[in-house]
This record gives sequence, structure tokens and C-alpha cells, in this order.
Amino acid sequence: MSTTFFTPVQDGIKEVEQLMRAQAGNDHHPDLRAALEHLLSAGGKRVRPTIVFLAGNMFDAPHEKLVTLGAAVEMLHTATLVHDDLIDGSLLRRGIPTLNARWSPAATVLTGDFLFGRAAKLAAEADYLPLMKLFAETLTVIVNGELTQMFAAKGIIERKNYYNRIYAKTASLFEMSALAATMIGTENETVRLSMKVYGYEIGMAFQIMDDVLDFTGEQATVGKPVGSDLLNGLVTLPAIYFAESHPDNNEVKLLAEGGWGNTEKMEQLVKSIQSSKAIGHATDEASEHIDKALDAIKPFHESAEYEALVGLAHYIVERTF
Repeated sequence: MSTTFFTPVQDGIKEVEQLMRAQAGNDHHPDLRAALEHLLSAGGKRVRPTIVFLAGNMFDAPHEKLVTLGAAVEMLHTATLVHDDLIDGSLLRRGIPTLNARWSPAATVLTGDFLFGRAAKLAAEADYLPLMKLFAETLTVIVNGELTQMFAAKGIIERKNYYNRIYAKTASLFEMSALAATMIGTENETVRLSMKVYGYEIGMAFQIMDDVLDFTGEQATVGKPVGSDLLNGLVTLPAIYFAESHPDNNEVKLLAEGGWGNTEKMEQLVKSIQSSKAIGHATDEASEHIDKALDAIKPFHESAEYEALVGLAHYIVERTF
């Protein structure tokens, strides 16, 4: 699987990480610096700032503004992970202890809040009010999606609920990354819309593939137990496909009735989904989103950035973690 699309932006990503580290400077509590260093050392694919650089470079956006935007986007993403891990009670992420595994809930929440604040400050440094509005709206969408997942998603076998959830959780930030970088580079609304569509579609595909990997990936690679979403009552696309084709399955009925707490039955449902065609159907749906993303950026096909964005799109459905 080729990841050459990362090559043109490697130097920019290093600048993003340096800027992120600088956000917990000497005038802040030393534990904040330690926490930020811990979070950055956990790695990550840096897909979102990669989108920022590729989209921005395509339209000659100023490099320093792309670095600032890339850092804002990645810090926002990191802040959501800090809070997500606390909400979910996750003790590991990418094989490394989460902040809440080491700190109290209060300290973890405050660290996430700090990251949100610094991300907003960085976004403001782009000195472009429409971008700040977009940033704030995206944060609102993400938080509302998290609340929906907590209170109105458990055991719900419904496509609309699922699509709304993964847009809020993942695709909204991909969409913002592509659109915001383009906004810095051009005022052409048609171009901006094309890049917004690209970001949305690859973001939807990214989360669908995450949900597929929840059933097919290795625990050591994915970083969480196989089928963990279903065991927590969250119904993702593979489970929806299985439920639609097996409406009389006893475990499906139990899930719909709120019985995801029955670990034995849910583990059996996970195995049934793994051996069914549902995994393939969900993967095919992710590929359909990639096709729509590539259609959106066809007008820009005579650039190196276009080729890199195509490579990134294909990587999203081909990755194994």
C-alpha cells in the first residue's frame, strides 16, 4: 500500500508538531507540557494536517498559514481524543496509556479544555473570520455528536442515526480541514465546494473503514478489543448490514431490545458479522464515498497535489489500522 502522498508534506508536518509542542510553553503548568508531549509521542497518521497542506498547496495558500491551520486542526482532533478516552474509559490508545489512565478525570478534562483553547487560538491566527466561524461550527458539531452517541445511539440499528454520528465524529473535521485550507488559498466558491465535498466523502469513508477494522483488525494493531463498539452498544455499518439481512437473528433482536450488556451473546453476534457478507458490503460503501471524493476533485487533475489527494483517498480504504 503506497503512502507516497505523505512525502510532499513531511517537512510541513514536522513544523505542525513543533508548533503544537510550543503551545504549552514555559508560562503554563509543567504538567501541561508533559501531557502534550505524551499525546504527541503517541504518534498518529496526521491525516488531517496532510489534507490541509495538500489542499492549501494546490491553491497556493501561504505556507505559514497552512502550518498554523494544520496545528489547529490536529490539536482540535487531539482534544476530542482526550475527552473521548475519558468518556469511554479507554486506558490505551495506539498501545500507549491514555491521559485518563494516568491522571484524575478532572485533570484530564482540563487538559482537553486547554487543547481546545489553544486550537482555537491557532485557528484565529489565520486572521480570517470565516475560517474562525467554520472552526467553531465544526467543534459544535463534534460535541453534539458525542452527546448524541452517549444518549441516543446505544442499540439503535438505523442508518440515519449512524451516518449523522460518523459525520459528527469524523467527517466534519475532514471536511473542515479541506475547506479551511482551500479558503485560505482561493475565494472561488466552486473550488471551495469541491474541496469540501472531497473532505466530507473521505471522512465518511475513513470512519466506515474504522468501523470495519473494529471487526476485522488485530487487537494489537487497532488498539482496542475486536468488536468493542458493539459490546458497548454502538451499532456501526457492518452490524447494520448484518441486521438488515438477518432481521430474525436472536442476537440482533437482543441488541435492538437493549441487551448489549449480555457479553456472551454480543460476542456471538460479532463472530456472525465477521463471517458474513456485511463486512464486504460496508467496505464497498466506503469505496463509493472515495469515488465521490475523486469525482469532486477531477477538475484539478493537472497538479501534483491532485495525485497525492488521490493516493490519500485510496489509502483510506486500503489501510489495516
